[in-house]
Amino acid sequence: MKINHSPKHITPLPFSPPSQGGAGGESWGWGWVFFFICFLFFSCGAPKGHFRLEGHFLKMNQAEFYVYSPDGVINGIDTIRLAGGRFTYEIPCTQEGTLMIVFPNYSEHPVFAESGASVSLSGDASHLKELTAEGTTDNKLISGFRLQTADASPVETRKLAQQFIENNPRSLAAVYLFRLYFIQEPEPDITQGTRLLDILRKAQPDNLTVTQLESFFAMKKASTVGQQLPNFSATTVSGQPVSRSSLTGSYAVVSTFSSWNYESQEQQRQLNRLARRSQGRLRLLTVSLDASRSECQRVARRDTLSQPIVCDELMFESPLLATFGLQTIPDNILTDKNGKVIAHGLNTEDLKKRLNELLK
Repeated sequence: MKINHSPKHITPLPFSPPSQGGAGGESWGWGWVFFFICFLFFSCGAPKGHFRLEGHFLKMNQAEFYVYSPDGVINGIDTIRLAGGRFTYEIPCTQEGTLMIVFPNYSEHPVFAESGASVSLSGDASHLKELTAEGTTDNKLISGFRLQTADASPVETRKLAQQFIENNPRSLAAVYLFRLYFIQEPEPDITQGTRLLDILRKAQPDNLTVTQLESFFAMKKASTVGQQLPNFSATTVSGQPVSRSSLTGSYAVVSTFSSWNYESQEQQRQLNRLARRSQGRLRLLTVSLDASRSECQRVARRDTLSQPIVCDELMFESPLLATFGLQTIPDNILTDKNGKVIAHGLNTEDLKKRLNELLK
């Protein structure tokens, strides 16, 4: 996860056929031949060993998107550049897996990659939940699910996600939805999660991501409300050792953060202020999901963050995430003075409110 490859960014050239007549007729003909060849190239699937993602957005002319993979399709963080409402992004791809597109409003959209496939992403930038993806079965399935749940309540959405996993246990989309609703969810239904994970395991026995999710889910059980914070040991970016004993004896928050996620940065700034005012009654531990320790330190200095920060440059493959059952960003665990989990996955405002009540 430390090495960020250089993907192939393709920007089609604008095409204007020359006027007909005289010598221009010959160049006009060759121009159309060139255009036809380009059309065939872009309309066909990606070559074997590669994956191509194309996008067309209404109401968004220029922008930059981040893209990462929770299961190793790419290493680190890449950037997709939108120009004229369109983009083309191509990467080496020898295995099936998931790409997460991070939009400027920090919402995310999954795209499922496979060797030799080409996927088209399109929609209105003002309704990102209703984007559609065409090109492979998994991407069509997740597009249908997102449209079906665009106006559904959280309870209805979780129920539909369970039904989706039951009906499509061999799909990458089912693995993604399990991660979303049973790993990233602050308080998942452990009974349902255990049952659905068994279905996925039987349907995809050779999928290493499912095996990884089993480990995450086991730790998720351990970090649910009422459980003791798991044992751990790590070294901060400043070289100081930290462990569970570093957090006991005071209220504590373990949280995730990165230089590319604004919401997590704001949460860290708020936590840092609360810890400074607490006079030792609140301790913090921050797990950075940056692929670069120097970038993590740069943002920490900029925001004058004084809490211990661990950055092992493994991003979503960090063993600490599995230990704490943290799987998204931002995410957090709040513990009491005895190291028992009393809240998990609070948003910034709810976390501040809860800490202010505890620290009165």
